[in-house]
Amino acid sequence: MKAQNFTKFASAALIATALSTAMLVSAPLAYADDHAKCQHKIEKAEAKLDDAIRKHGERSSQAETRRRDLNAERERCWNAYHGWWDGHEHRWHDARDWDDHH
Repeated sequence: MKAQNFTKFASAALIATALSTAMLVSAPLAYADDHAKCQHKIEKAEAKLDDAIRKHGERSSQAETRRRDLNAERERCWNAYHGWWDGHEHRWHDARDWDDHH
């Protein structure tokens, strides 16, 4: 009877270890994937802003709309990761200072 209990305990411990390892490996991958999505959305919003500026001017209503959209994407990334991507500088910022980077 004791050998059977030990086998059950060993099996449970092995399964728990395997699940823990899988979680530790997959969590950073999911985090990196989410970061990449955040980066992509910001780059897309930056491109739309650049197009609006080129077509309509720096202070046009179209540019202001796109600027608000870009800032909203940066805010979403900031709230999720406490960082935001700057596609022009090709780097993540760790300070909420995008108002200084138009």
